[in-house]
This record gives sequence, C-alpha cells and structure tokens, in this order.
Amino acid sequence: MTFDEPLPLRSGRVLEQYELVYETYGTLNADKSNAILICHALSGHHHAAGYHSAEDTKPGWWNDCIGPGKAIDTDRYFVLSLNNLGGCHGSTGPTSINPATGKIWGPDFPVFAVRDWVKSQARLADALGISSWLAVVGGSLGGMQALRWSIDYPERVRACAIIASAPKLTAQNIGFNEVARQAIINDPDFHEGRYIEHNAYPKQGLSLARMLGHITYLSDESMRDKFGRDLRKGTLSFDYDVDFQVESYLRYQGEQFSANFDANTYLLMTKALDYFDPAADHDGDLARCLAQATARFLVISFSTDWRFAPARSEEIVNALIHSKKEVTYLEVDAPQGHDAFLFPIKPYVNALTAFLARNFDDVQRENRGAH
Repeated sequence: MTFDEPLPLRSGRVLEQYELVYETYGTLNADKSNAILICHALSGHHHAAGYHSAEDTKPGWWNDCIGPGKAIDTDRYFVLSLNNLGGCHGSTGPTSINPATGKIWGPDFPVFAVRDWVKSQARLADALGISSWLAVVGGSLGGMQALRWSIDYPERVRACAIIASAPKLTAQNIGFNEVARQAIINDPDFHEGRYIEHNAYPKQGLSLARMLGHITYLSDESMRDKFGRDLRKGTLSFDYDVDFQVESYLRYQGEQFSANFDANTYLLMTKALDYFDPAADHDGDLARCLAQATARFLVISFSTDWRFAPARSEEIVNALIHSKKEVTYLEVDAPQGHDAFLFPIKPYVNALTAFLARNFDDVQRENRGAH
C-alpha cells in the first residue's frame, strides 16, 4: 500500500511518501473486532505464516502459531503482519529508490525509532478501516512495538502480548549491536553504505554480525545439546579452518543471512533496538509511562533467554502492576534461549491461545450487549 502523507520521524526527518508491504490471514468480521496485528522481530517481515508456493522450503516465520486451529486461529481472527519501514522485503527502505534523487536510498535512508513504525502501522490500520486491534502481538523487537502501541494508541489496543522482550536494552545488548554494526561498517565492500552503487556487498561483515547475533539468540544449553564439541571431519585440523560443527553451523547461518538481508537495514534495525526506551519520556519511570495504557497485557519470558532475560520482562510486569493494569505473566521453562518465542512450546502456546480467546469472547459479548 502506498502512502503519500508525509511521515514525521523521531529523528526530526520526514519520509515524504512510502510503501508498506503486508500479508493478511483469516477474514475480517463485519464489525472489524477480530483484527490482530503481528509485529516482527529484527530479521522478520510480512510473511508470518504459510507458504507462497509449492517450491518454498520454509513457511512464514511464525507459522507454528498462526493458522487454522493454532494459537492465533485464522478461523477466528483476522491477522495482519507487515514488513516495517526500513526493511528489505518490500516496504520502503534503504534498497528503495529515493524519489528526491532518483537513486537508491542506501545510507541516506532515515534511521527509524519503534514509535515511527507504530505510527506507520496505525496509518495502515486506518487505511484498512481497522479502528481498534483485538490484540497487538510481538516477540523480541516485535514485543517492543506491541508495548509502544499500548502507550501511544491506548484506545486502539484491547490486548497486548509482549513475548521475550524488554522495556529497553541493557548496555551489554547495545554492545552486541555495536560490534555487529562495526563488523559491517568496516567491511571493505561496505563503501560507506553505498555498496549497491559499487555493485558490491559487505558479505563478510554482515555474516559476522549475524553469527554474533545468532549466538545470543541461543542458550548455552541448546548449543551444547545441538553441537557439543562434535568435530566436522572427525579430527582436529591444527589450522584455522572449521573444526567444530558449531563453527560450520554459524558460518552457514551467516552466509545464508548475508545473501538475503540488506546491510543498511541491519544497521537501521539494531539502532531502533538501541533507541527504544519509552520510559525516557517520563523521567525513566516505566510505571508512569504505562499509566496511560488501557489494554490487558500478557507478558511471556523464557528461562534460558539471556538476551532478554526473564528479569527484563518482570520489569514490564512490575511497572504494569504498579500502574494498576491487568497483566498475566508466564515464565516458560524452555531450553531454546531467546529464539524460544518462535517454537510451539505448549505452556507458551496455551497461554497465548487463552489470552486471545478471552479477549475475543469479551468483545463479542460486549457487542451483543450493545445491540
């Protein structure tokens, strides 16, 4: 969908016009009360469920939770997932043409904040005639978007599910992002972000960034169970080639990612993560920040997630309790680390299922009463 209304950004810049790519699943009901917005994490995009063609080897990134009979039941709900602005999968971003110059945006594309994404999502909802979401749901960076929705548009969010997320990054997490960015920026093929104009690509830097990120998405336990100290060729090489299976796996992940993701988008997304801190507008008081929210909240964390540890989710929960909001919290015992939010872990899926169903049933009951 194309938008011609300028979008003012937190940075002070303005995106004069832009396109948003999105997918929907299920059917919007007559009173448009069954719409759920899915907000994606750093490397996710609009393709959240199902396959595009018989040749696809992988389904959408949250296929385990979205579909008929699943937690986000498309027989019941209308589900929308979009590629955020700045992304590299169809929405306007660094690989798009800058209409002012006729050239690829590249590093000139503005840095986005989470609130900017939410504002663009609200415009998309307006264009689709959706005045209020039954729920806004997201994991990791997506959870931050869901939290921001509840603060900036309280009247438009009935329920908010924040999964494996945090109210802001720690210094350690910002440090991880900075190392990843430096790996990209210092790649000789980066060309100050104008690599496309040079018919080049910072493959090595982006691969290293992904390898670093991938380690933080897994737990020590899951890496030990998956790889242990298994050798790729059964013997040590005594050189600097790949010896261990985990090295081979990380290199593969890095190369796959670098072939499918734009480096400038990676820089932009990690900066949005670093900048997210809604309580900063309220002297650092998250409870005061959340006082304006009216949604019901579901907060879920995972025991082995050290990127956004359960204590970070508890900061959100404690602030919600302090501001007298309705919140359900579940820490799920799961070995997968931060990536656990992408797995169909039964207690987690059951909690999400029940939370959405309860809010849907309440809306239907209220609507029947109103008529």
